[in-house]
Amino acid sequence: MGAPIQSALRLIYPPRCTVCGCQVDSDFGLCSPCWRDTPFIAGLVCDDCMALARPWAQGRAALIYEGNARKLTLALKHGDRQDVVQPAALWLARAAQPLLREGMLVAPVPLHWRRMLKRRYKQSALLARAVARELGLAYCPDLLIRPRATPSLGGLGRAARFAAMQDAIRAHPRRRARLAGRHVLLVDDVMTSGATLAAATEACLSAGAREVRILVLARAGKEA
Repeated sequence: MGAPIQSALRLIYPPRCTVCGCQVDSDFGLCSPCWRDTPFIAGLVCDDCMALARPWAQGRAALIYEGNARKLTLALKHGDRQDVVQPAALWLARAAQPLLREGMLVAPVPLHWRRMLKRRYKQSALLARAVARELGLAYCPDLLIRPRATPSLGGLGRAARFAAMQDAIRAHPRRRARLAGRHVLLVDDVMTSGATLAAATEACLSAGAREVRILVLARAGKEA
């Protein structure tokens, strides 16, 4: 698309803040007030603060799951706001820098097919694909599968969440060769207790992955 056409489109459809919708200078950006009020995370996911040991080697989150971060995550997950993916991928790619390893394979946490039919898209797959593109890494959308439907984890305690996810995720039989000896980066939208990511990590390790690291858009507050 030529520069004159792009300029004309910007006049007709000026860039808007991803959170509040006000006009901004660039596509997929946040206005100054929304940027200030969005809780970005600077450090690693604090595994030492968690009550249970996790099977992944290291993890990072781009945002704290509150305020504008919660609005954006829910808009992507339940509001069909796929425009959130592009700015989220930039934030995730920046957060992922300490996690990166040579030959790393990026994959999303899987969604059961019934939930997929209801939502019509996999938010974790959209994020993972965009992050892999930003980082120039290999991407496998169906590395893992979720053969068993699980109840909604919302409202469940930590122990119940882990029990519900027991053996709920497996490596895809046709993708096991891609896992052997690989560093894997698992991507998801939200981490609360870590039960889903733990199940996905264990599935990768059981299938021969060398190591698993996790990357999430938003991390809920520290567990009690």
